[in-house]
Amino acid sequence: MDCRPHCAACCIAPSISSPIPGMPQGKPAGVPCVQLTTELRCALFGRPERPAVCGSLQASPAMCGESREQAMRWLGHLEETTLPR
Repeated sequence: MDCRPHCAACCIAPSISSPIPGMPQGKPAGVPCVQLTTELRCALFGRPERPAVCGSLQASPAMCGESREQAMRWLGHLEETTLPR
């Protein structure tokens, strides 16, 4: 499945604990990645400095839903349910 144009839910909703160029401490959930372009695309896509966790997250009908809003909700719920307790 290809990513939905102008979505970027996966670059905003989840937290990323590994370093990202421009975000050496990673990024908190709900905060747009600094590598997100104005076209809502990853500036690191296909580059070696892209975090492995980003490359492992693949677009899927369940994750992406029918809209950007559904993707944000699904990823937000996933973030909440996988937080260390």
